[in-house]
Amino acid sequence: MSEPATTQAVPREGVVDLAIGHPAPELLPLSLIRQASRSALGGPDPSMLQYGIEQGDAGLRTALAAFLSERCGCSIRPGELFLSNGVSQALDLICTLFTRPGDRVFVEEPTYFLALRIFADHGLEVTGLPTDDHGLIPEAVEREVAVRTPAFLYLVPTFQNPAGRTLSEPRRERLAALAREHGFLLLADEVYHFLSYGAKPPSAMACFAAQGNVLSLGSFSKILAPGLRLGWVQGAPKTLARLARCGMLDSGGGLNPFVSSVVSAALRAGLVQEHLDRVIGEYGARARALATALRENLPAGIEVPEPGGGFFLWLALPPGTDTAQLLPQALARGVAFVPGTLFSSTRSLGNFLRLSFSYYEPDRLAEGARRLASLL
Repeated sequence: MSEPATTQAVPREGVVDLAIGHPAPELLPLSLIRQASRSALGGPDPSMLQYGIEQGDAGLRTALAAFLSERCGCSIRPGELFLSNGVSQALDLICTLFTRPGDRVFVEEPTYFLALRIFADHGLEVTGLPTDDHGLIPEAVEREVAVRTPAFLYLVPTFQNPAGRTLSEPRRERLAALAREHGFLLLADEVYHFLSYGAKPPSAMACFAAQGNVLSLGSFSKILAPGLRLGWVQGAPKTLARLARCGMLDSGGGLNPFVSSVVSAALRAGLVQEHLDRVIGEYGARARALATALRENLPAGIEVPEPGGGFFLWLALPPGTDTAQLLPQALARGVAFVPGTLFSSTRSLGNFLRLSFSYYEPDRLAEGARRLASLL
């Protein structure tokens, strides 16, 4: 009898599965969590085992505010943070409280495909807006807002999933201004902001959150471990109060108080920064390994971008290529990817594919690149 599965993604036997956008198993910080847990459990206070305060553990919010203030380019206060079970749960909660079925929302084209699933669950109408090498184009937002104001604009501004692009600083400022002028929310999914392998990105969209219409969504999933199911929403206290007053939290209390106490201990001891320094080096090496192997093996004419951060490489194949149809052939050759159509609100982008470099060590990434190249 096979063992029951405990993780969401399990690579298929014999396949270099470059579709898996998860942290590498060998980089999950088991010893760090053991150390932080011993610290959190070492005192006499049992309150971490009680229903938590709705906005989230005050100790963690204080430690997290200091951590973020050093890395986001602006000062952040504990009262501007709301603790969540990660970005996906935060998105779902925001959709529940700030939208109704039939509302329109704007996204980048391409965008994170599982966010589209959450929006579909809530009956939202999605409009995809064009991007270029500098991210979402503000003029496209202006044109659409003139027709219909959205409930929110969702974007991944730094090392975007899937395209790896980073929104330029002038565009960040303009999009934050448009949200304020037209009264819609801007949801900035900033889970990759700290995973930079080259030039430092612009200041996080979190720096606009105090203005009231910007919510910055962060998570420990990429910088510590996804199994913690712990993240945060940063915004103006008035906006966060609507989250904290919802019926779910009134009934169940704040989210994840026990894990919050463990992560708070890790932050205070400097363990999160130590781990982050380590994984940045590891993921940077993996990004370079995959990009180099692709350039060495792919047919001429296929441009391979250099990942500046995050987890992903976005590859454009010749126009007319259907990567969804290529996928079964790729699996037969022992490699997998995510077809581009999944990242499109209109099911276009059929000649694109997304590759992840986070899960495998460099030699396996190079082998995956060779297998993909043999197909192409």
